[in-house]
Amino acid sequence: MAKYLKQGLAQAQVDEADAKVRVQVEGILADIELRGDKAVRELSEKFDNWNPSNFRLTETEIESAMSKVRKRDLNDIRFAQEQVRNFAQHQKAALKDIEVETIPGVVLGHKNIPVNSVGCYVPGGKYPMVASAHMSVVTAKVAGVPRIVASAPPQEGAPHPAIVAAMHMGGADEILVMGGIQAVATMALGTESVAGVDMLVGPGNMFVAEAKRQLYGRVGIDLFAGPTETLIIADETVDGELCAVDLLGQAEHGPTSPAVLLTTSLQLAESTIGEVERQLSILPTSDIAKKSWADYGAVILCDDIEEMLKEANRLAFEHVQVMTSDPDYFLNGLTNYGALFLGPRTNVSFGDKVIGTNHTLPTKRAGRYTGGLWVGKFIKTHTYQRVLTDEASALMGEYCSRLCMLEGFSGHAEQANIRVRRYGGRNVPPYTAVEPV
Repeated sequence: MAKYLKQGLAQAQVDEADAKVRVQVEGILADIELRGDKAVRELSEKFDNWNPSNFRLTETEIESAMSKVRKRDLNDIRFAQEQVRNFAQHQKAALKDIEVETIPGVVLGHKNIPVNSVGCYVPGGKYPMVASAHMSVVTAKVAGVPRIVASAPPQEGAPHPAIVAAMHMGGADEILVMGGIQAVATMALGTESVAGVDMLVGPGNMFVAEAKRQLYGRVGIDLFAGPTETLIIADETVDGELCAVDLLGQAEHGPTSPAVLLTTSLQLAESTIGEVERQLSILPTSDIAKKSWADYGAVILCDDIEEMLKEANRLAFEHVQVMTSDPDYFLNGLTNYGALFLGPRTNVSFGDKVIGTNHTLPTKRAGRYTGGLWVGKFIKTHTYQRVLTDEASALMGEYCSRLCMLEGFSGHAEQANIRVRRYGGRNVPPYTAVEPV
């Protein structure tokens, strides 16, 4: 049986914190919907100390911001976006329109159509998340979205140059300098100065995530994303230092980011706990990572590899890094996760920043029913039908008529009956089931 050697906060404490956020967000969204730009300005000034004449950057302002980015940094951004774009293009190529004649005279098909407009949120609170611009803007562009709006909060009273560069290079049509709830609400609901979008994507803090949850339905969203989660599945083939680095490398995201080690090795478990404490004493972001590890970190000891697989599927974490003698066992057996990182040569940071897979992934066990952001999230699959012959219309009409009357839908049945009369030459009374010949 799996045994916790270290455990974080009780679930009830986590739920209580979530409830407080939910109430705050509900009030702010209602205010923005009622007062529009005025409410947005007040929130921006309150939370970001930012109240420009226009939240949307002009071409001149974009050029000015990009001029402040070092050439090497621009090249690095370009390289990362090339990897994301390349993988997204391969994914899109796998999405095909289809048309098939299912029975003689009946043609069914579907078309893959991009969403018309998307709002991409790029976090920039504690850390300027340049990579999030690649993941959302570039992927939406590959999907063929006609209008892409991107927004990120200001940094030290100005647009963050590298984020602006990444948004612009990725293909954003409009760039807003705006953060938090007010940013996603502005993009989703629209205000006097910003036209609303059809879909919201991108990660954010707990307030942004909750705002997206409450806005879902009025607009589409990529997924319900909470704090970053990392699960390390490891055995005696790796050491505590490597496991600790990979746990803390994600724990630094925020004070509520779960980081969990799942192992069959007691020695590795104890070594990792010791290494985490040692590394926290020298990690520059230890003020955040220490709280995250204390409140949300865990070490789970399992009896065997089968139990590790069972526990990993139960946890359904966002990032799952496998460092065992047989990583393919987990590739083939895991069904609930956001993204997999197989073997010690790769890691979550590669996926977050540069390797090409998308880093906007399901959290809070949502990996049980959805994958992460990808080019297909921006594309809607719409079906169509065409009936080519009188015989096919009459045949479908006969079956449809009887099935409609089985359910009591006489009006539906008459839609079928009129086709039987006109195209099948049968004298069928209105609002009755067509009897077989």
